[in-house]
Amino acid sequence: MYKVAVIGDRDSIYGFAALGLDVFPVSEQIEAAHKLREIAEGEYAVVYITEALAEQLRSEVDRIQQAALPAVIPIPGVSGNTGAGIANVKKFVEQAVGSDIIFNGD
Repeated sequence: MYKVAVIGDRDSIYGFAALGLDVFPVSEQIEAAHKLREIAEGEYAVVYITEALAEQLRSEVDRIQQAALPAVIPIPGVSGNTGAGIANVKKFVEQAVGSDIIFNGD
């Protein structure tokens, strides 16, 4: 059975443990890259990663997203929303549908 992981700074992710998700708090970029690779090679179908960490590990995240599993999904951290998660969803919708479906009124 597949599992769900959450990786990022401790303050941003620890609440997910109460939901039964596997949390991996990291503080150093090298540690985070190693842990993300380890998670991606494990039995995880979904990896939630804080937006700030996803930006720091952009090349690693892009490499992992080339595979069918796991799905890597950026989430806001305690420092706020950078918009990276929404931009990522928008990119995938454009790829699937062939055009942008979000109307911004411009």
